[in-house]
Amino acid sequence: MEQVTAQDIAAWDADLQTLTDRLSWMFTRPEPKKTFGLMLRALLADVPKKNSWGLAEHAGLPTPRPVEHLLDGAVWDADVLRDLVRDYVVAGLGATDAILVADDTQAIKKGSNSVGVAPQHCGLTNQIENCQVMPMLTYATEAGHAFIDRELYLPESWTAAPDRCRAAGIPAEREFATKPQLVQRMLARVLAADVVFGWFAADSGYGRDPGLRAFCHDNALRYVMAVPVDLSLVDARGKALCCKDILTGRAQRWERRSAGEGSKGARLYDWAMHAVRVKGQDPTDGFAHTLLIRRSKDMRRRKGQPASYDIEYFLVHALLSTTMAEMVRAAGLRWKIEEESQ
Repeated sequence: MEQVTAQDIAAWDADLQTLTDRLSWMFTRPEPKKTFGLMLRALLADVPKKNSWGLAEHAGLPTPRPVEHLLDGAVWDADVLRDLVRDYVVAGLGATDAILVADDTQAIKKGSNSVGVAPQHCGLTNQIENCQVMPMLTYATEAGHAFIDRELYLPESWTAAPDRCRAAGIPAEREFATKPQLVQRMLARVLAADVVFGWFAADSGYGRDPGLRAFCHDNALRYVMAVPVDLSLVDARGKALCCKDILTGRAQRWERRSAGEGSKGARLYDWAMHAVRVKGQDPTDGFAHTLLIRRSKDMRRRKGQPASYDIEYFLVHALLSTTMAEMVRAAGLRWKIEEESQ
């Protein structure tokens, strides 16, 4: 591993200062401008609790009030910052084969006043927690990856309570939207900004949603999304079937391919692919739907159950000429967003 030198650290510090200076025009007063730079450095540091108290202490501030004022009182536009971050990331990583990846992240809370907080599924603990849920969008290439957009999910327990929303400062026009609908909003912003990318990827929580798939079809987007085993498909005669029917009812031609590098080297799986038709949903002209099946290399043994392979299904929407290698690469880069959430 290459050793980090004092010169490296000084160069990184200079780069960070240049970046924060480039963003300082968003603030009209010097106080929030200074706090923004201090808070950003604290967020990048090894601070045990990155709340206002922890960030302020690391920054050498006597109280957390400057940080709190930056977030709840100072005049600046978070969406402008979002777009600047997106443009900065794409300028450094932009590639025609980049992958846009959507996934949720959660913030566990103790109280009930944080906007959007409610008892809901938390991926951090894989159980119901009192938390906020944020659909996120990342830009991923082999050279690097970073978040470029976010939305806050508001459960119906919030949107159905206008007084609660008003007290929390939620705009009156904000209505309930599902997480896939929030991802559509983020994709629409990316398309409007002419961001260069090749694929969209997501897990089965999004892959099962026909509205999100329709948005991709309408905009001729290539996607590879994990889908549930009971995804509604039809055969050439219009007979209903599902992913498992294709796995068990047809001979599989497995190809061992890497889904990218992991902490222990290449993440190797066996893959098979089949042309499919999705019930009630045709692909874009010139595109086709493919069911990509991923199987673990070895059978897994679980207590009290017979040994079996781990199977995951992906629905691919891509040009007819797309190869399995391209599909597997897109499916593999989906996991970059997991690293960012961690």
